[in-house]
Amino acid sequence: MEKVTLYLKESYQELMEHVTWPTMAQLQESTIVVLVTSAILALLIFLMDVACSITFKNIYGIF
Repeated sequence: MEKVTLYLKESYQELMEHVTWPTMAQLQESTIVVLVTSAILALLIFLMDVACSITFKNIYGIF
């Protein structure tokens, strides 16, 4: 039990004293980057899906 307690104390100390947490501005900037990247990837996948659907429909007469 001592090892677990020591581990938890050291983990807490590490998080509070040695970790550099991002500022709110950095978090907002990162969030915007993630949202824009996700939207671009979703659009790309959608366009590829439409192109494949049209291609398969024209070639095989399915879908």
